[in-house]
Amino acid sequence: MDWEAAARRLAAKTVVRPESRWYEPLVTTPRHLFVPRWWTRATTGGGEAVWELRDGASDTEAWLRDVYADTTLVTRVGPHHADHAQVGQTLIRGRDRRPTSSSTLPSLMLMMYRAAFITDTSHLLVTTGSGYGTALACARLGEEQVTSVDVDPYLVKAARERLAKAGHHPRVEVCDLTGDLPEGRYDRIISTVSVPTVPASWLEALAPNGRLVTTIADTGLVIVADKTSDGGAVGHVAPEAAGFMSIRHGEDYDDTFPENPPLWQTAQHADGESITTGRYPLTYVPDTWDLRSTFELLVPGVDHRQHTADDSTRTIYMLHADGSWARATAAGRRDSPTVHQGGPRRLWDKLDRIRTWLVVDGDLPIRGATVTIAPDGAATFSRRGWSVTITRTLAE
Repeated sequence: MDWEAAARRLAAKTVVRPESRWYEPLVTTPRHLFVPRWWTRATTGGGEAVWELRDGASDTEAWLRDVYADTTLVTRVGPHHADHAQVGQTLIRGRDRRPTSSSTLPSLMLMMYRAAFITDTSHLLVTTGSGYGTALACARLGEEQVTSVDVDPYLVKAARERLAKAGHHPRVEVCDLTGDLPEGRYDRIISTVSVPTVPASWLEALAPNGRLVTTIADTGLVIVADKTSDGGAVGHVAPEAAGFMSIRHGEDYDDTFPENPPLWQTAQHADGESITTGRYPLTYVPDTWDLRSTFELLVPGVDHRQHTADDSTRTIYMLHADGSWARATAAGRRDSPTVHQGGPRRLWDKLDRIRTWLVVDGDLPIRGATVTIAPDGAATFSRRGWSVTITRTLAE
């Protein structure tokens, strides 16, 4: 298997110049070793959406092509790790079958590392996943400067073994990233799982002037922040948007959006307390990073759904655990929707207000916002007189 040639092609597409400090790690790291199997999205002949297992050894040509592409490879769906699946196995896709681990696309991995401004003497704490990102860090710095953590004991075991085969022996530990970290002081903490807000333990573990880079759950926000003398940190929202799987504390995610059949039935069929015409054409919030990020900070915990009817009529739904709901329907892409809303809050009105900011100002204040993190992890985003604070629970 000529994986070295495939790795060189990946490196040439991922870094601007061969003299980049990340070129050699990309060229010398055997990504296929860390992803022998993975899940891909597929559709059955009957139209059912499934996760389909791909086994590298069964088709080495496809293995090299897919693994050495600049793409994310899903290695775990719900509690189902690809390593433990049977060849030919499929899983029905659904709300209870979300990806829970992956090998992050290399360009995004490098973007996070570059945002951290890693130096030759930096000691890193990174997240494990498949172990590929850890291997890149070891190749760049040396294994003695890298600590890698994951909540999943099997992932840690597999990553240790695969890192050893690649010639690296960093510290790899089982750890809930929101709790106590492995003992030590870290110059950089780089998380490729998203968190609701910055855990206080990160700030405690950061060395003076250390830097953290992470993403905020259910948004596209990458935050870069340097530790301050008061034990907190200050930084900014990075110009690049990114999305990672949300942090989990066990085998699978907590049920963030319970099905709540009565509320879902209400959202689909009730007139609600308010029937209006929306100001703008339909938009599906999860498809946009700045709108989605702003909405999540201001109205956290909304479950977004959409449906397209046979006649191409589109309907967007929003549901919240407090009983608020909205349903917006439009026949054409440019048509203003009819909006039904109910419950204690008018979710669609809040969305239209944010979209008005975008129309009036040309962007949203979250772009390039300053981030100030208190020692307890509460993070305040601010720009041009606008601010919002997120804590361990809800936006304030």
